Amino acid sequence: MRKFVVPLLTLAIATTAYAAPPEGVATEATKKANADFGARLPIADQNDFENANRGFLAKIEKPILNEDGSVAWDPSQFDFVKGDAPDTVNPSLWRQGKLNSIHGLFEVVPGIYQIRGYDLAQMTLIAGEKGWIIVDPLTTPAPAKAGLALANKTLGKRPVSAVLFTHSHGDHYGGVNGVIGKLDLAYDDVQIIAPHGFVRESIGEAVIAGTAMSRRVQFQFGTALPAGKTGHVGGGLGQALSRGDVALVPPTKTIGEDGEKLVIDGITFEFMDASETEAPAEFVFYLPQFKALHSAEVATRTFHNVLTPRGALVRDTLKWSKVIDAMYEKYGAKAEILLASHHWPTWGSENVQTALRNQRGLYRYVHDQTIRQANQGATMHELAENIGEPDFAKSDFGVRDYYGTLNHNSKAVYQRYFGWWDAVPATYHQLPPAEASKKYVAAMGGTEKALAVGEKAFDAGEYRWAATVFNHIVFADPANETAKKWLASSYEQLGFQAEAGTWRNIYLVGAKELREGNKGSGTVTSSNAKVLNSIAAIDLFDAIATRFNPAKMQGDGGIIQFTFADRKEAINVDFGKSVMFPRAGKAEAATAQIGINRTDFTRLLLRQANPLELIQSGAMTVSGDTALMAAMFGALDPVDPQFNIVTP
Repeated sequence: MRKFVVPLLTLAIATTAYAAPPEGVATEATKKANADFGARLPIADQNDFENANRGFLAKIEKPILNEDGSVAWDPSQFDFVKGDAPDTVNPSLWRQGKLNSIHGLFEVVPGIYQIRGYDLAQMTLIAGEKGWIIVDPLTTPAPAKAGLALANKTLGKRPVSAVLFTHSHGDHYGGVNGVIGKLDLAYDDVQIIAPHGFVRESIGEAVIAGTAMSRRVQFQFGTALPAGKTGHVGGGLGQALSRGDVALVPPTKTIGEDGEKLVIDGITFEFMDASETEAPAEFVFYLPQFKALHSAEVATRTFHNVLTPRGALVRDTLKWSKVIDAMYEKYGAKAEILLASHHWPTWGSENVQTALRNQRGLYRYVHDQTIRQANQGATMHELAENIGEPDFAKSDFGVRDYYGTLNHNSKAVYQRYFGWWDAVPATYHQLPPAEASKKYVAAMGGTEKALAVGEKAFDAGEYRWAATVFNHIVFADPANETAKKWLASSYEQLGFQAEAGTWRNIYLVGAKELREGNKGSGTVTSSNAKVLNSIAAIDLFDAIATRFNPAKMQGDGGIIQFTFADRKEAINVDFGKSVMFPRAGKAEAATAQIGINRTDFTRLLLRQANPLELIQSGAMTVSGDTALMAAMFGALDPVDPQFNIVTP
């Protein structure tokens, strides 16, 4: 058993000093770390491969294109993930990548089918009496549309009778426009069912915090990395996100906290609330007709993130374990199939129960062992190093650290209970990174001596310490190319050793940006026109208020009344020198009035339209204190979706 679960093993072994930072190759320390890691696990076990291939019917061979001709998904991009793991990939992650690369249309049981391997998530199709009931239509429309077309071609064409969003994450609803539209039933005839709080939570992640989250997504999912043995090999939860614009369509029905039994197109669904577990808004459901339990993203074939690297609210591992236990108690003995929104199904009642017990135990383990150590005085980083792993993690690949890790998640449990501070006074009000780094480098005797310390650590295979030293030099002097190259090489070796796809991606994207610069990645964007137009005006203005910069505010402010006649919405914005506060409704004391439809207002926000041109065309009317509008918009920071991370 590992002393601690960290997807980066460093070895204090003597190695040959490097004349220059190595690039794209595994060092001897990394080769040994990966070989030792693989030797501790039953890598050759074929059970998961049998399940992942079971029920195969057909697959998509050609690239899936967006409407503009860009590639949303290339089915061949992970063809290289086969055979034994190369030295540059952790063998456990390589195994998971091989499984996640298996793609196509699969029959789970007659009447239930899955589209797998064309996005991070899977899309499930259930044959109702009249049409398809679609569960989680992927991240972007093109793969969802192509998957539905494959099912119709293979199984017979059906309209879409209902769409279920199991939870409030974009890879489970963003592609909805690919399965409902002009070629299907009229939108009004398609039920869209989601858990309670779905819209609020989706907006919170996709819009209010969308800019920073989208940037961090580039690291978590490795969106800038080329697929390859020294680059992206998978994200653990799935191989990658598809590319294109996401959409947010509000549900026509929500499932409440008490769950509900509902007949949808002739199929009985028993919904169970799973909110505040993997997502703030989530449900799971049981299909008695098929003896099938759909666990959404609450229980998949990996350890999940308790706090995602992209950023989100810290999740409740104690409740998470209890929701899985409730699934186990109510449906474990009944269910013959366990399927989810990611990965492949599990068949057989005994196997289903084992999977649920181990998933339940995993979240309870990280919760209880974190709190046990914290109550003995261990700080966040100390307890993470000594979290250990449950006994069943040695044989059950479904609880391995492919997406979330015990190290990372124990820190998340600590944060949920105690916050970011570890109670050490010196860490309560630390210097900002760049300022602290300058002092660290000076204390080491200057840049040259600091570089020597880092190179010695690298030569010894101590990549975590090497990365720490080189990072201080880079933050003290961002123009130091030597330090950036060494830091990139340190990150690269840490990435090559990582069992978690997320950790590998984070390190390798960091290395890429240090070597090539911060150039962007063409990832999925959350704040596109479709999303902004679909949300309520008050939610949109709450997001706008997060861009209000007091340093840019000119004048004393006032109240602006916005009227969106096309949507029958009214928002008044009360702003002064420091705060912008939007309210729904009309204000009697408004000193300026603006009338515009929501589509044009979105274009204005995205800088796709000029205010003067909108006024001259009559698309926007402004009355009262017209200078207020200029003051408000002038105080808004521009959106920078590509801010620096690996350099100051």
